Order: sequence, then C-alpha cells, then structure tokens
Amino acid sequence: MTTDTNKPSIAFWIIGIIGVIWNAIGVDGYLNQTYKTARFKAMYSQEQLEIIFNLPSWVTAAFAIAVFSSLLGCILLLLRKKVAKTLLLIGLIAVAIQTIYNLLINPAKELYGYFEYAMLVIIPLFSLFLYWYAKKCIPDGILK
Repeated sequence: MTTDTNKPSIAFWIIGIIGVIWNAIGVDGYLNQTYKTARFKAMYSQEQLEIIFNLPSWVTAAFAIAVFSSLLGCILLLLRKKVAKTLLLIGLIAVAIQTIYNLLINPAKELYGYFEYAMLVIIPLFSLFLYWYAKKCIPDGILK
C-alpha cells in the first residue's frame, strides 16, 4: 500500500516516460546502425559509413548495452522497481565507454559537426541524470 510520502509525483512519470522514449530512440539507432538500413545510410557520407561500419566490436557492444539496459532501466523505473538503478548504472558505464572512444579514439571525430559534439555532451548527461534520479527515488520510497 502506498502512502502520500512515497507516491510518485507527476515529475516522476514525466521523467520516466521521457527516459523510455529517449532510450527507445537509442535502440532504434542501434538497430538501424547494426542492420545497415537505408534510412541509416542516408544520414551519413560514404566516408563516415566506412568508419561507422568498421567500429571495434567492443564499441558496438557498449552501444548495445547502453541502449538496451537504459531502456529496460527506464521501464523498470516506471514500474517502481529498485533494479532500475542497477540497469541505469550499467547503461551509464556503457555510455561513458562510448563517449571516451568517440572523443579520444574514433577516427571519425574529424568529421563531427555541431550535432555530433552536442550529442557527446547530452547523452552522458542525460544518462547520469537518469541514474541519479533512480538512486534518489530509493530512499524516497518510490522504488521498491
């Protein structure tokens, strides 16, 4: 039985739903990249595609772990399960691995535009926020 002290606020539901949508878009991006769809190929030059399709397998694995664990974490957040925090932490670590690769190692960084650099800031910050929020919800009694 929930009480007023551990009843989720409207902000909780908004954050959870935005997290699910954001990470579903990430899953879509991963699947389009992995399956080399026409829609994905249309977004990049041939030079960029050559680099993307030849990324090290550990980077692709980090991408998959980041989007799938974060999506599941956000779904479990909405279901008010404590394990959401763990999945969002796994997603955050995978995002950090990808971000470090993309900033320091990726040969395609010379081809990045403003959008790519903006996403290299936004994605880790949002991932960190989702983890922090799930962690905060546990002592508040929202996640059980």
